[in-house]
Amino acid sequence: MSDSRRNFLFKTVGASSAAWLTANWPAEVAAAEKAQAMGAFTYFSREQAGEVDTMAAQIYPTTDTPGAREAQVIYFIDLALVTFAQDKQDIYTKGLAEFSSHTGGRPLGTLSADQQIQALTAIEKTPFFKTVRDHTIMGMFAAPQHGGNFKKIGWTQIGYDDSLNFRAPFGAYDKAEGTW
Repeated sequence: MSDSRRNFLFKTVGASSAAWLTANWPAEVAAAEKAQAMGAFTYFSREQAGEVDTMAAQIYPTTDTPGAREAQVIYFIDLALVTFAQDKQDIYTKGLAEFSSHTGGRPLGTLSADQQIQALTAIEKTPFFKTVRDHTIMGMFAAPQHGGNFKKIGWTQIGYDDSLNFRAPFGAYDKAEGTW
């Protein structure tokens, strides 16, 4: 089931998220650089951070590979809300307040995995869930030096090589033989 959720996430992030990320890249970079160094929350209370961290862990779960929790996505999201994603603060504030009605007022992390999924399924079409999902994916794949993707967990999973070493394909640019 978790693999199908990951496939769903990869397919739904789509072009709109890529366009947004491109337009906001400088602000994202600045936010994420601070996130990695901080270790403390700037926007969330400890309780709110726990809720969002548990949500992110269900959105991008740990399976045979690390998930959002291991990638420390919560720190990326927290700092994003005081930098490039300040306009999303209200969505989180209202969303977290309303979400407690789906958990019976209990912290999400105290519920069983099935109960967590049930509570998240109840809100999956809301702007709050969409925002948490988008921020989780950004935090999974942002450059580690910018606060997300702790120890390159996300990049490892998709096979991204960040070495920036380029070698021309063998024979493709052999001008001496006239085969440009």
